[in-house]
Amino acid sequence: MIVITGAGPIGTTIARQYIDAGTSVRMLTRSGSGPNHALVERRAVDVTDLEAVRDAVEGATVIHHCVHASEYDAEVWERELPPMENTILEAAAEVGAVVVFPESLYAFDLARQPVTEHTPVVETSGKPGVRARLLAARAASPARTISVVASDYFGPGAGANAHAGDRMVNPAITGRTVRPLADAEQPHSWTYLPDLAAAMIRAAELPAAPDRLLLAPTSAPRTQRELAEAYARAAGRERARVKPLRPGLIRLIGRVHRGTAGLAEMLHLFTRPQVMDSSASEELLGLPPTPWDTAVEATVAANE
Repeated sequence: MIVITGAGPIGTTIARQYIDAGTSVRMLTRSGSGPNHALVERRAVDVTDLEAVRDAVEGATVIHHCVHASEYDAEVWERELPPMENTILEAAAEVGAVVVFPESLYAFDLARQPVTEHTPVVETSGKPGVRARLLAARAASPARTISVVASDYFGPGAGANAHAGDRMVNPAITGRTVRPLADAEQPHSWTYLPDLAAAMIRAAELPAAPDRLLLAPTSAPRTQRELAEAYARAAGRERARVKPLRPGLIRLIGRVHRGTAGLAEMLHLFTRPQVMDSSASEELLGLPPTPWDTAVEATVAANE
């Protein structure tokens, strides 16, 4: 039995790939949401409630844990994320299920480029520090765990919160100004959301191991400008209008707006290269990244 926690972009994309393969899934969300399909059993479950989670994952062989915090804020992450993961890990250990997590690059030593499966986890503070502690807890858990690391993702269903999602796609394809973060000319890896989902599904099928860390298949890096231009061309436009949001402005707004303050904390991801090399994981999983033009065209088609 396959269990998916969360019905956001990642959880929903995973569910749809299982559905397309004819595999049934059980989705756990606080509200009982998820795709309306005969192969999807939707349950309203608070994933911090150990007894409820135990009941919901009884018989599970795979758990894809895709719930995230309610706000893009370090204090909220510290308060919400560890209790959820601890509950999932305890329940998974009891039933013998492998837990597969989507993971970001936040916790890693980004001074070492490109990031690989062997890049050290070095961060201790803020949101990166929270991610580092989550990785350490997974490694220490008796449950089998797999963390699949992605860079910023894009693709159908990526949504408004993804840096390369609606906030970049929609203006690029309609001729409005795209407002990328900080420096639009820095090389940046972008992970196609369906490739992340496929990697998480395939990772769950690997031979048993106590704890794994893999990188989602990811194409060669492009700058934020190059990605915006690619969106525009796929929509039949000659070019995109690109005007970056400068770091000083973002930090200024962050003084009075908590959500923007959370964004300002991570501006270093967009002021220097952020490049990952997923070739080793691609070989292990047998999954190359979706060709760049195909991924961009599918993203644009889903937003038109």
